[in-house]
Amino acid sequence: MSVFQDKVVVITGGSEGIGKALVEAFIALGAKVATCGRNYDKLYHVKSLCPGKPLLIHTADVSKEADCRSFIDAVINYYGTIDILINNAGVSMRSQVKDVELDTIRRVMDINFWGTVYCTKFALPHIINNKGTVVGVSSIAGYRGLPGRSGYSASKFAVNGWLEALRTELLESGVNVMWVCPGFTTSNIRNVALNKEGKPQGESPMDESKMMSSEECAQHIIKSIEKRKRTLVLTFTGKQTVFLNRFFPSLADKMVRKFFFKNGELVK
Repeated sequence: MSVFQDKVVVITGGSEGIGKALVEAFIALGAKVATCGRNYDKLYHVKSLCPGKPLLIHTADVSKEADCRSFIDAVINYYGTIDILINNAGVSMRSQVKDVELDTIRRVMDINFWGTVYCTKFALPHIINNKGTVVGVSSIAGYRGLPGRSGYSASKFAVNGWLEALRTELLESGVNVMWVCPGFTTSNIRNVALNKEGKPQGESPMDESKMMSSEECAQHIIKSIEKRKRTLVLTFTGKQTVFLNRFFPSLADKMVRKFFFKNGELVK
């Protein structure tokens, strides 16, 4: 029997990408799952893929405190408790600082950082009671600032720092707090990344076919939750970037610049 059998697992942003893969994987492991997203039709499609299974869907924008409270309240009303919270909902951006509108950075921070704070705060009493787990799906951009993703990097640095503080506060409570930093993973996040005006760019500047799949990423996350790890950094490139930035930061500056720019233009 799976260790997740009958556990209540809450996943934000479960309508596509890593979130959707996590929903399907936890359902297959016998967990009771709840997920939220802004698009009801996409959520309903996910639910239709799991007929007869314990899956609660709820429409919510995690950048709004009231929506997060409503989502967590709905989970408690439906399942009665929460064992695991995975803060997965997020948005990226692609614009240099000199061009980007401030509202774009603010929007990214509201979703990625404040969405994590709101949902965790409201779910925390139940997780503490169950000695459960809080997870933040962060990014390599939370270890290394990436050009064209200044607001995204800032939000993920904030998520990592906030969860590290929370982990330390709860160190003797039996609760595990973990942050996950995937490298480039196949998902819709680059297609809907905000441009300088705060609108979805509509396409990915990366070769998605060469990236880790969302399903593989989800399996790594689940194994790390089971082992109650502190952090998880995925892909060779991701681990290499974290290592170089820690021990050879000036070299990392040049290598990251070369990766994202060509002839002085941001191309990725």
